[in-house]
Amino acid sequence: MAVHDDCKLKFLELKGKRNHRFIVFKIDEKIQQVTVEKLGSPTASYQDFTDSLPANECRYAVFDFDFTTNENCQKSKIFFFAWAPDTSRVRSKMLYASSKDRFKRELDGIQVELQATDPGEMSLDIVKARAL
Repeated sequence: MAVHDDCKLKFLELKGKRNHRFIVFKIDEKIQQVTVEKLGSPTASYQDFTDSLPANECRYAVFDFDFTTNENCQKSKIFFFAWAPDTSRVRSKMLYASSKDRFKRELDGIQVELQATDPGEMSLDIVKARAL
């Protein structure tokens, strides 16, 4: 599975310059390549992010999550999401599952990984708990 250069460039912008709040990645099965599907503006909310994931198609995504620690410190962590809803095609789920580790290695700086098959598995409460 190839990874389009844009994926790495946009991820570096999210990580270094904080130009994006989130990035949604899609595997283009015709050309066997991971591409950028959607970018979230720096002011986008977590709800905007979850709304941008299709209800019945797999995706990879990264989200730059800002939070306050129990010691009252402002921090952020970059989350990697493997989104594979139960309603997506079996072939698609297999393709995303088998390509995930290789794709994740291309994105240097991911701090937390979450796999989700329905929106409840990536609720804001779960993300907050994983960040602390």
